[in-house]
Amino acid sequence: MNHHQLKDEELIRMHLSTEESNYFGALYNRYVTKVYRRCLSLIKDTTKAEDFTHDIFLRVHGNLSNFREQATFSTWLYSISYNYCMDQLRTASRISLIEIGPDYDRAATDNTDKELLEIQFQQLSLILQSISPDETEMLRLKYEDGLDIRAIAERFALKESAVKMRLKRTRDKVRRLYGQQYMPLS
Repeated sequence: MNHHQLKDEELIRMHLSTEESNYFGALYNRYVTKVYRRCLSLIKDTTKAEDFTHDIFLRVHGNLSNFREQATFSTWLYSISYNYCMDQLRTASRISLIEIGPDYDRAATDNTDKELLEIQFQQLSLILQSISPDETEMLRLKYEDGLDIRAIAERFALKESAVKMRLKRTRDKVRRLYGQQYMPLS
């Protein structure tokens, strides 16, 4: 069977059972550009984004046996990517804090904001696991992959108005679930 026809989880199982690198290579080819773009959006440095992308895939390869399929592979991969980049930013922030000295307050505030953002991202990832795969996929296509409504409608064989309504309902649902789970009652 052609690797392009296999689902991510099938590629992982094949890689783990045969230890043939071409299965992991297919996953790499499928996601390398998206991981690089995610790194670049967080790091804003093309050379570091390339290095981080390579490091992330080495980390994923080494931890592939820990993938439990509780979430999609792409969710797991993006979570590892985000956490890795945030770790690198925190390390760089600590180093620049030592070098800068007088700007301690500003750097400490930036670091706190990044930690808060990381916590919110992890909370949101948990919420996304509680909604249907179709809802999650539609959000990812729109907000991670940047597909327009027409392209999403074609992929789901829906009218554009139906896609807009589903996206709105899903966003409202995610906000409601997030609010119920993570926002304190006043």
